[in-house]
Amino acid sequence: MSDLPPCPECGSPYSYEDRTLLVCPECGHEWSAEQQAGADDETVQVNDANGNPLRDGDTVSVIKDLKVKGSSSVVKVGTRVKNIRLVSGDHNIDCKIDGIGAMKLKSEFVKKA
Repeated sequence: MSDLPPCPECGSPYSYEDRTLLVCPECGHEWSAEQQAGADDETVQVNDANGNPLRDGDTVSVIKDLKVKGSSSVVKVGTRVKNIRLVSGDHNIDCKIDGIGAMKLKSEFVKKA
């Protein structure tokens, strides 16, 4: 068996190489091996403070009082944050907190609810 990936369009295991492209004989889709490798790198794996994996749209709870930079506001322990969005970077959660607004949080200060 070959070590070629299945077709990303139809999932057919019968892909083959044609010069620099990979081709699916069933649906005719063509893609480069670089695109396939890059698609796997785009997914961001983020875990909460307890090691549970987080996904876009999850609800989390804050486990520590967090001072809001540039404001006198504080995000209190136990604040529930709904519909998070994962991003790459130091602060890897984008969200909106009621009463405060748009925020970026570090995953080490939240737990999955």
